[in-house]
Amino acid sequence: LAPHDTSTDFDPGAPGRVGAISFLVSFILYGYLIPISLYVSMEMVKITQSMVFIAKDREMYYAPEDEPAVARTSNLNEELGMVNTVLSDKTGTLTCNVMEYFKMSIAGVSYGSGITEIERANAARKGLTLPEGEDPAAAAFKEKYFNFYDERMMGGKWHHNADAPIIEMFFRLLAVCHTVIPDGPQTEKEIEYRAESPDEAALVVAAKVFGFFFFKRTNTTVTVRESTKAGVRDVVYEVLNILEFNSTRKRQSVIVRDEGGRLLLLCKGADTVIYERLDHGHAQNLALKDLTTSHMEDFGSAGLRTLCLAYCEIKPDFYADWSRRYVDAKTSLGKDRDERLNALSEEVEKSLQLLGCTAIEDKLQDGVPTCIKQLAAGGIRLWVLTGDKMETAINIGFACSLITEEMQQFIVSAYCKEVDELEATGRKEDLEAAAKIAHEKVRMQLEQVQASMKENGEGLQYSMVIDGKALSYALSAPMAPLFLKVGLQCKSVICCRVSPLQKAQVTGLVRSHGDVTLAIGDGANDVGMIQRAHIGVGI
Repeated sequence: LAPHDTSTDFDPGAPGRVGAISFLVSFILYGYLIPISLYVSMEMVKITQSMVFIAKDREMYYAPEDEPAVARTSNLNEELGMVNTVLSDKTGTLTCNVMEYFKMSIAGVSYGSGITEIERANAARKGLTLPEGEDPAAAAFKEKYFNFYDERMMGGKWHHNADAPIIEMFFRLLAVCHTVIPDGPQTEKEIEYRAESPDEAALVVAAKVFGFFFFKRTNTTVTVRESTKAGVRDVVYEVLNILEFNSTRKRQSVIVRDEGGRLLLLCKGADTVIYERLDHGHAQNLALKDLTTSHMEDFGSAGLRTLCLAYCEIKPDFYADWSRRYVDAKTSLGKDRDERLNALSEEVEKSLQLLGCTAIEDKLQDGVPTCIKQLAAGGIRLWVLTGDKMETAINIGFACSLITEEMQQFIVSAYCKEVDELEATGRKEDLEAAAKIAHEKVRMQLEQVQASMKENGEGLQYSMVIDGKALSYALSAPMAPLFLKVGLQCKSVICCRVSPLQKAQVTGLVRSHGDVTLAIGDGANDVGMIQRAHIGVGI
């Protein structure tokens, strides 16, 4: 009734002040309808679910190491309910990461009589029956990390083999080319090996069983008790250089000087990188390469992890010059340090002589096939990112129900004869031409997969397997949308021979679509993938 006496709290001339006061008044008044305590209650429920229910869940408790599940965030429970894509590592996640030396190929001859659980699962899928149990004679040699038996090799019988010199170098390489630390009494029964990975421990234990007992390491030497046709003696090898394994190199080399003064480079790694560095004119390589490749494919089909073994003798003059440059590169602080070291490693790791390959079994975790079936039945897509060969990954996919007979399976690969021939020359222009051909090949395969899916409609279930080389092109900016579109239409996708960076890139690509992603891994190479996903599970 008195316009001239207007309160400043509701003065139309001060809209900012009026708005702020009105908001506070409304907040206080409506607080009785939506109590602030409700937010506190919700947070308390979330904390209870994550920190109590998940931590006390018996189904997620690991008794052997007394490890319960640990939730690192309070809203984990509600996020888990929204997951529609699971991205998982294979080794140590789907499998136990308990390695056992199982088979091998030396000088073009395959050894090992065991049957893997992957072989049994695949035989059952095809309606075949495999013999149960194992050879009673094998029990005498079985120990931790070692589950191999072949009467041609056991108890020193290999000494009388026609290929004994090659077999001897094969076991010598297993006993010397590693970074394992021996621990405990220096006896074959009581010694324990401290290794960076269970694979390395399995290889050293195998060398011990076959008569090359590694029992002592100093800063500059390794000592091996060698049992050969000439007798038993302790041999000291001077370790000059260790060219360490990483996900880019995919190989490990050791340069040693034996007691006779010979300089030896001993190398083990993935078949693709070892074959590139073989002496292609050497008669031994020409004779063994195709046979070893065939055996590795057989081992891969049985779900085994394979490593190629090769060596060469280095001339003293070359090594003296190379060593000086290697020390300079290793002690430098420049930005190009890693590039210089890689270049020098490439320089010395060449003209290798192939010895053969090892095959190690990593058993599936209990309940993996049932778990994957249940996730798939719930409409959750499954992507497995592994460093294994394609044959190994496919067979493990079948064994753990990731791939089924009802699914239409697509394979995308960048490897072909034309690309391999161009890359073998090593010339820059040929490498560029090979990359263009491989890129076009991958694009055409993805377009064919898309066309097939469109033609068949949504009635079928699909699975896709893609190798690491093809994946590097599929993740490029022009092709990534096509790869994602095809992958999202598959119930399962297996990416083989992938690097840690590629794992993270694939996870980021799937996440960019808007899917709530869950990444599961057990090692340092899975950290990038776990960090890129909405939810990360570390084992």
